[in-house]
Amino acid sequence: MMKFRIAGMTCGHCVSRVTKAIVNLQSDAKVEADLAERSIRVSSDLTIADIIDALNDAGYPATEWKASCCTPANSCDMYKSKATL
Repeated sequence: MMKFRIAGMTCGHCVSRVTKAIVNLQSDAKVEADLAERSIRVSSDLTIADIIDALNDAGYPATEWKASCCTPANSCDMYKSKATL
């Protein structure tokens, strides 16, 4: 599962457009959006670069979510995994 920060994703319509941008590349890709966090999780065979390019083309600048984005206060999954290593 890959996680991305999505700039400009502010409403349900945005979530639909972001999801569609990825599903258009791979129809069986699973996309889970977190509107409050402005992030998505993607489960697919696509590369990170392919996903970022598709989201950028759809008008939603995206960056891969890095563990450094996370803090103990928000306890995202990536922080928990790194903290237990």
